[in-house]
Amino acid sequence: MLHLIGRKALDILFGLGDYALFTGRSFYAVMHSKRIWRRFIRSIYEQGTVCLPVILIVGLFTGLVLGLQGYHILNRFGSVGLLGSMVSLSLVREMAPVLAGLMLIGQSGSALAAELGIQRNSEQIVALETMGVESHGYLITPRLIAALLVYPFQTALFVVIGFWGGSLSGSLLLGVDSGVYWSSIQRAIESRDLRECFIKAAVFGIMSVSICAYQGFHADRNHSDTGARAVSAATTRAVVMSSIMVLVADYVVSSFFI
Repeated sequence: MLHLIGRKALDILFGLGDYALFTGRSFYAVMHSKRIWRRFIRSIYEQGTVCLPVILIVGLFTGLVLGLQGYHILNRFGSVGLLGSMVSLSLVREMAPVLAGLMLIGQSGSALAAELGIQRNSEQIVALETMGVESHGYLITPRLIAALLVYPFQTALFVVIGFWGGSLSGSLLLGVDSGVYWSSIQRAIESRDLRECFIKAAVFGIMSVSICAYQGFHADRNHSDTGARAVSAATTRAVVMSSIMVLVADYVVSSFFI
C-alpha cells in the first residue's frame, strides 16, 4: 500500500516537473522561432474569432440570470437599487474570467489538444524535429502568446455583454430604473476589481493553453491507448485537468487580492 502511494506521488511530481519544463521551453522558444507572427495571427483567430459566438451567448445569458436572480434577492431587503452593483461585482470578480476561461477550454482548448494529438499520432511532430524545426516554438509558443491577449479580451467582452444582459433582465423586464442600474455599476467597480479580473484571465489563459498543449503533445505516453483512442483520451484529460486548474487558480488569485 505504501509502495503504491509513494509511486503515485512520484508520478505526480514527475508530471508536474515535466509540465513545468514543457511550458518553460515553449516560452523560451520565442527567442529562437522564426516567422512566428503568421502562426500568432492564426492562434488569435482560433482562440478569439472562432470562440466569439459562445462568449457572446454565455455572457448575455449569464447577465440575464444574474439580473433576474439578483432582483428577487435584493427585493426581499428593499435594495433593488443595488442590482447593478451585484451584477457588476459578480461578473468582474468571479463569473466572467471563470466562465470565459471554461468556454474557451471547451472550444479552443479541446481543439488544440486534439490537433496536437493527431500530429503526434501521425508522427508529424517527429518529422518537424527531424527537419530541425523547434516543435515547441512552432506549435506551442504562438498559442501561449496569443492566450495572453485573447483571454483578457474575451473576458472583457464577457463582462460588457453581461452588463447589458443584466440591464435587459433588471430594467427592461423587471422595471428597475436604467439610470440607477448603470450608475450603481459605475460606483461599484474599482480599479482593483478590474486588475483582479484581467490577472485571472491571463493566468487562466496560460494555464489552460499550456495544459491542453501538453496533453496533446504527449498523447503517445499512455501506452494503454493507441491511435484515435489515445487522441480522445488526451483531449478528455486536457479539458478536465485545465477546467479543474482554472477553479484552483481562481481561489489562489482571489485569496491574494482579498
